[in-house]
This record gives sequence, C-alpha cells and structure tokens, in this order.
Amino acid sequence: MDLKYKPIGFFDSGVGGISVLKQAVKILPSEDYIYFGDSKNAPYGTRTVSEVKELTFKAVDFLIGKDVKAVVIACNTATSAAIADLRERYKEMPVIGIEPALKPAVECGRKGKILIMATPMTLAERKFGDLLSNYNDFADIEPLPCAGLVELIENGILEGRELNLYLNEKLAKYKSDDIAAIVLGCTHYPFIKKELCRIIDNSVPVVDGSLGTAKQLKRELSKQNILNDKVSKGSVEIYNSLNDKKIIELSKELLYR
Repeated sequence: MDLKYKPIGFFDSGVGGISVLKQAVKILPSEDYIYFGDSKNAPYGTRTVSEVKELTFKAVDFLIGKDVKAVVIACNTATSAAIADLRERYKEMPVIGIEPALKPAVECGRKGKILIMATPMTLAERKFGDLLSNYNDFADIEPLPCAGLVELIENGILEGRELNLYLNEKLAKYKSDDIAAIVLGCTHYPFIKKELCRIIDNSVPVVDGSLGTAKQLKRELSKQNILNDKVSKGSVEIYNSLNDKKIIELSKELLYR
C-alpha cells in the first residue's frame, strides 16, 4: 500500500486523546485513524517516568503493528516522559506530541493568574519546566496539579455534582483573584470544560493544545508528502487495553458528541 493511504495512529493513557483526534478528523477528514487508549493502566500522571515510558513504547509498538504512517502521542504525560526517545527510535516516521497550550494563554494579555491544570507528573517533568521558563517573565503562571480528575473522566463523569465539587475545591483559593486564563494541560480535560465554565467567570479563556497538535500533524504529513489525497471520508478504529465494551462506547460518544 502507498504510504499516504496508511492510517495515522493516536495514543493516550485512556479516552483523553479523543479530544485531539476530534480536531484531526476535522482538519484531515480524508485520513484513516487508529486510536489506542490504555485505560487499563490509567492514570499515567501519578506513575513514575520509567513506567510511563515503558507503557508508551508498548502502545506505540501496538500502533506500529497496525502499519500506521505516523503516530500522535495525544497525552501530555506520555509526551513529557517519552517523546524524545520515541523520535530517536522511529526516526523515519512523524511522531507528534502535545504540550500545555501556554503560549495562546499568555497571548490573551489578560490581567491575573494563568492556571495550568495538569497531572502531577506533567507538571513535575523537565519538559514542562522548560516551557514555563519561556513565559515566566511575561505572565503570572501557576501550575495546578489535578490528581484524580482523569479517573473521573475515564468513568464517564463529565458533569454533575461529583465533578462540580472536585473542581470547586481545586479552584476555591483562586475565586477571589483575577484569572487571566486556564490552560487544560491534559487531553482528558477538554471533556469537562462545560462543568468548569459553570464555576469560573465565562469571560475567562479556557485553552488546550488539541487544535495546535492536529495542525502540527498536518504540517508534518505535508512536509513528507504523505497526506491522504482521497476524496472520501476516512475511517476511525478504536482500541482500548481494557477490552471493555463500555470504554469503547464512551470513546465513540466523546468523538462524535
């Protein structure tokens, strides 16, 4: 098969990367996609770096076995832990990562703190520290570790009392401050944006890196001349390490909602 007609592999620690896949399907509708979520081992954000690397390489090997032409690591934690090593191993293939969308949050130019909601590991990794150092002189940035939030989303809790209580507790100390923007630094988090916006002022921008990652994917495919040029709509296959019908249904619901 011509390389351009092979599928694109997407990986996340669970259902979160569906938020990135949604954007890719919008801007690259002719492409075929294979999504693998590792919900069996979620969350990654509280694991060690070595554990995350091992799990990420296993997931990418699964996608390589499906004969993909490119891989998107649609997980901030896995990107932080493994992207450099992945690119070293798979030098001939586009390997796209994701990072918290701090730049657009800073460019909003609003008064107050920029809160970065992310997993504890993403915030602790050097990759995030390097990103933070690029913008610390231009904005008041505060990391907000959100241990436990991925688990709620993996269980399909996307709004309602339990999630509202969690978010209220996390944001309580900032309610009296000006919030310039909130950065969703985990691909799971865009799915709880509706509930988040019930708690914060609706004028506060809430940004994530999914669209930017999808655009980077398009750039890389174009650079290597492997964009799918068929006129028909592409397909999406979804796999999950849990091998559970409910998690596949949740993944499809999140993709097409």
